Amino acid sequence: MFNVLERMEELRKARGLSVYKLAKLSGIPQSTIATWYQKNLYPPIDKLEILCNTFGISLSDFFSIGTVKSLTREQNLLLDQWNLLNPKEREAVFHIIDAFLN
Repeated sequence: MFNVLERMEELRKARGLSVYKLAKLSGIPQSTIATWYQKNLYPPIDKLEILCNTFGISLSDFFSIGTVKSLTREQNLLLDQWNLLNPKEREAVFHIIDAFLN
């Protein structure tokens, strides 16, 4: 059976995030995340979607079966920085990457 909390933990650890850092990046209070773990409660879907955005994945990716590849320190740093960008800034980054690749 799929365990949402275990998947959250797997993704968090794969990205080198503490619960505090996950809370800071996602905007979900640390106490809320800690309560989910302590009381074995699954987050509501709206919060789960926020967490997925923070992890840089879709809800579909979250529920897909498979293992999370370990990320390098550089990849973790890029993910952390990406999560601080607003949608316009993210679009600009995509344009820059596209320019480099073409």
